[in-house]
Amino acid sequence: MKIENPNFYIVIIGTEILNGRREDKHFAFVKEELLKRGYEITASFIIGDKPSLMEDIFTLIKKDSNSVMFCFGGIGATPDDYTRKISAKVFRDSKIQIHKEAKELIEKQFREKAYPHRIEMANLPIGAKLLYNPINSVPGFYLDDRFFFTPGFPSMAHPMIKYALNTFYPKNKEKYRETICVEASENDLMDIMREIPKDVEFSSLPSIKDGIYKDTISIASYNEFEVKKWIDFFIKEVEKRGFKYHRGKDCTS
Repeated sequence: MKIENPNFYIVIIGTEILNGRREDKHFAFVKEELLKRGYEITASFIIGDKPSLMEDIFTLIKKDSNSVMFCFGGIGATPDDYTRKISAKVFRDSKIQIHKEAKELIEKQFREKAYPHRIEMANLPIGAKLLYNPINSVPGFYLDDRFFFTPGFPSMAHPMIKYALNTFYPKNKEKYRETICVEASENDLMDIMREIPKDVEFSSLPSIKDGIYKDTISIASYNEFEVKKWIDFFIKEVEKRGFKYHRGKDCTS
């Protein structure tokens, strides 16, 4: 089930990132992969290995009918790996079972050493599909073509994310954007900003240099006509007030 207008969420599970023992490498990777395809991140969470917190975050994301989630970490077989169990609880009413293909891959990779512990990684939420692991064949998994669960290791997880994006979300429709740099403060432009409709993406990025206030105004939409209409409106209102502006320019550049 491909989501037509996806909101992308990242969940990075790892107490070792929060306490500084490891550095996160997932956020920057996903951000770049999404931007290449014309998408943006809706929200990102870095959380500790706490089942109740994981359940709350997964539930929050599930409530968004347009959510697509990339989750990193916690799908191993150690006692602090809770992702498989909590994902089953939130997305499958706790229904979990041995995934036949995952079991075969783990047995093939580790032979007799697959037991008694590693085989636990084949216990997946019911209806899970697999994400291929290029390093040791122990798969990640996904649910409903939109909730993707990968290991914490970038070398394993990142190819899985690329596969998921290439398969289900390879390219977004084109978004149109217009930018102007206005020599004015945000406060000076507030009444103009309030006229921009909520369904048009709008941002204001203020800056100050040498005592001069400037504001980068950006308007974007998948509707090219709407972008042109509202950037022209903004420029007209700026001209009325006598402010200098530069079209197509970011004030900080």
